[in-house]
Amino acid sequence: MAAEAGRVLLVDDDRELSAMLGEYIGHEGFAVERAFDGESGLAQLRDAGADIVVLDVMMPRVSGMEVLRRLRAFSGVPVLMLTARGDDVDCVLSLELGADDYVQKPCTPRELVARLRAILRRTSAARIQALTDDAITVGALAVWPQRRQAAYGSTPLALTSSEYNLLEVLARHAGSVVTKNDLSQLALGRSMGLFDRNVDVHVSAIRQKLAQVAGERTLIQTVRGVGYQLIRE
Repeated sequence: MAAEAGRVLLVDDDRELSAMLGEYIGHEGFAVERAFDGESGLAQLRDAGADIVVLDVMMPRVSGMEVLRRLRAFSGVPVLMLTARGDDVDCVLSLELGADDYVQKPCTPRELVARLRAILRRTSAARIQALTDDAITVGALAVWPQRRQAAYGSTPLALTSSEYNLLEVLARHAGSVVTKNDLSQLALGRSMGLFDRNVDVHVSAIRQKLAQVAGERTLIQTVRGVGYQLIRE
């Protein structure tokens, strides 16, 4: 099958698992590159880039969390983390460091591919939609869908792909409450799970980045038990 679905970099020190996942992902139409440690993964991303990264948390020497932290210093490429089953700390921390989503191990290759497609689908859809969109402004906040960038005043906001998606959805519905499930579907490409905290963690990260440039002003309001609202200034 031709590799048309996107370029995936799989970073995992488990060579047997990496080979199995890589073969399945390749059969689904992706071009797959593999790295077996964090330093090699970072080097490959700097040299050749990728459309999306699958990154294991538990790796020797340089952990997946440290790789993610370093990666976010120079790239906003979407990242899907592989975390230990039931380790909610790793799941939340990976999102706080800028991951777009996570899959808990052991996972099926089918689930992994579904998550990859969901992340790439929403990124691609946003870019296509952006071709006819003008800038969205809410007070001092500006969002440029065509460039997938945002700024507060004259200060650019360094957002991950998922953070940008969420902020754009909130900006498009500024002044109205958007439920968490709607945010998950529109920005993350899937319905919320029973104990899913992805939306909350991403919104928290956006708030922190906005606070650095907007001061103490609350721009995103929590509507308890419902969702979030971007306040019109």
